[in-house]
Amino acid sequence: MKRFKIGGVPEHFNLPWRLAIEEGKFREIGVELHWSDMTGGTGQMIKGLQTGSLDIAVLLTEGVTKSILQGLDAKILTVYVTTPLHWGIHVPYHSDITRVDQLEGQTFAISREGSGSHLMTYVKAFQEGWNTKDLKFNVVGDVYGGLWALQNEQAQGFLWEKYTTFPFTEQKKCRYIDEVVTPWPCFVIAVRNEVYNSDKELLKMISEIANKKAFELKNNVQAAEIISWRYNLRLSQVQNWLIETNWNYQNQLEKESFQLVIDYLLKLNLIERSDSEDWKIKLF
Repeated sequence: MKRFKIGGVPEHFNLPWRLAIEEGKFREIGVELHWSDMTGGTGQMIKGLQTGSLDIAVLLTEGVTKSILQGLDAKILTVYVTTPLHWGIHVPYHSDITRVDQLEGQTFAISREGSGSHLMTYVKAFQEGWNTKDLKFNVVGDVYGGLWALQNEQAQGFLWEKYTTFPFTEQKKCRYIDEVVTPWPCFVIAVRNEVYNSDKELLKMISEIANKKAFELKNNVQAAEIISWRYNLRLSQVQNWLIETNWNYQNQLEKESFQLVIDYLLKLNLIERSDSEDWKIKLF
């Protein structure tokens, strides 16, 4: 039995992995996957790939692309979710902030440097025409740290996936004012180079199983009820999310779609021009 340590956010996107593990689908091909919930998001998973505490990670496209181009010893195996991510822009519930332009010059809570909450704040700032060099951040660890920062005047803005945070808006722990949508497929599967080089074909089989399970979930008439129950989300919210979301059912890797990610990282001065040289060789 081949064993791999895999990490991903404890959110609805990763239910196909959890179902496949529970149903023994990976064991059928001689693989035992040890899943770890990564509440710290992409930044935490990048650290896991660096230290070897993770072999495989299901993480945000922009975060791992930036890290690999800057020297992370990993490769992108395939795209996991082909559709964009809808990042909610949240502010303290009792604040008088009602528009995104009021957040210029304010402090944003982020889970970790290099995380999606970090990089997508740059994307939104760029779209708004702000000077991205003036952005201020407070590193808070995870979504709960972000909520704490908003409630305790340690941050005025916080970006996180809007369906995950919807229950917190209902509980008046934060207030949603707008959103920013990633201009690229939002999640990829990345693997440490040592594992990638030794088990590439087996890893491809693993990703095929996950994407097949995603296809089954997408076409399950009870999918919304299952996700709503397992992740404590309102049924109507899950129904909307399922309409917006598609996984990589054909397990295809369209490398050209990563050009847009790299162009954005360059525009935002988050990578150097030299980092982007031979990017296909570095990433894949």
